[in-house]
Amino acid sequence: MKLSLLVIGKTTDRHVQILIDDYTSRLSHYVPFSLDVIPELRNTKALSEEQQKAQEAELIKKQLQAGDYVVLLDEHGAERRSVEFATWLQKRMNAGSRRIVFIVGGPYGFDSAIHSFANEEISLSQMTFSHQLIRVLFIEQLYRACTILRGEPYHHE
Repeated sequence: MKLSLLVIGKTTDRHVQILIDDYTSRLSHYVPFSLDVIPELRNTKALSEEQQKAQEAELIKKQLQAGDYVVLLDEHGAERRSVEFATWLQKRMNAGSRRIVFIVGGPYGFDSAIHSFANEEISLSQMTFSHQLIRVLFIEQLYRACTILRGEPYHHE
């Protein structure tokens, strides 16, 4: 089982990148993980929000493989506490998918085509976070879930 976080646009803040690298390294001790980056669209000022979402959807689809379990990180998705997320992750990993792909949308969210083929949607919060920070927050939650599943002392409840 492999976990993948698919994002649009590279991380531009070096401090954020240091945190991403740290949690990615920690997470790799538990499960194969990749952070896959789709380059940002160019000349978006000439595109409507819907056109931009449609173009991003095409780029996202190219990154997906048959048998992927696709989870959108979307503000309208299901919210879970960290322990509940860990339990959910364990169930998904036991279900036999080769890869769980978590996707962060572009600045305007996801095109309806992406919503239609996603298996599930998860919200990290009702608050909105920058696309840079959500990467750190989510990778940390994956790491936290793995430590919870192993009964390690990282998570306190």
